[in-house]
Amino acid sequence: MSDTAIRTTSRTPVSRPKKGLGGRVNTLPLLGPSVGLLLVWCIVPLAMTVWFSFRRYLLQNPLIHGFAGISNYKYLLVDPALYSALWVTVVLVVEVLVISVGLGAVLAALFESKFPGRGIARVLMISPFFVMPTVSALIWKNLLMHPVNGLFAWICRSLGLPVVDFFGNWPLTAVVIIVAWQWMPFAFLILVTALQSLDEETLEAADLDGAGPISVFFYIQVPHMGRAITVVIMMETIFLLSVFAEIYTTTSGGPGVATTNLAFLIYEKALLAFNVGSASAAGVIAIVIANVLAAFMVRTVASRLDT
Repeated sequence: MSDTAIRTTSRTPVSRPKKGLGGRVNTLPLLGPSVGLLLVWCIVPLAMTVWFSFRRYLLQNPLIHGFAGISNYKYLLVDPALYSALWVTVVLVVEVLVISVGLGAVLAALFESKFPGRGIARVLMISPFFVMPTVSALIWKNLLMHPVNGLFAWICRSLGLPVVDFFGNWPLTAVVIIVAWQWMPFAFLILVTALQSLDEETLEAADLDGAGPISVFFYIQVPHMGRAITVVIMMETIFLLSVFAEIYTTTSGGPGVATTNLAFLIYEKALLAFNVGSASAAGVIAIVIANVLAAFMVRTVASRLDT
């Protein structure tokens, strides 16, 4: 082959396959429909909620309509029910987190030790998480906390103690107990999984040093569960902001507004007061609060994962 032919061949560009999002295969046509559907699924309801929050929309009187501006927000901001609902929401979330995460960590440490039937016990521990909220609320209301026919009332009468009317005297505490009973298995499942990655040599060294179970729990197991606890708090907080079924089934937001959280307030505005505009404004406020908390918690979790 001549030198001219060799030079010509070396200058010929080599065609290479077009790289896409997945390397040599362009996956955009495959991901596009699902991502577009997901965006529509999320953005359309959000956009409609924001739109109706600036509208006059009364279900009882369709003739009253039109642009309301920020009147719905002004009405909410001067309504004492909003601040009461925010306070109930904060108390409910904080108390449920303390109970569920605290008991979940203690039980995870107890169930990590070896004993006969540990596998069956773990399955029974996580079973309440799979019970529907309405069913669990009905069980607690009618079978356990009922002041006449409930199990707790029977125990109190057997011991000669006064019967406690939970939903009459301690309504928010009763709701907290029900919700914490549902979410404690979730915390237990995540934390016991985290403990399974704890090095056995560390526990053996602590045992040789004479550390008791309480010291092992607070100085070894709890620090090891730190990241998992942060994740549990983040996930539970997001879901606990929208607790509704337990309140609707047991107290209906009462007595008065004692158990009316932000989610139940939106329900009252929309389907009891028939004011869709005001309910949408409350929904926008709830979305803003949830997103602020979610962004803060995601950054907290990310910082803990980087350490």
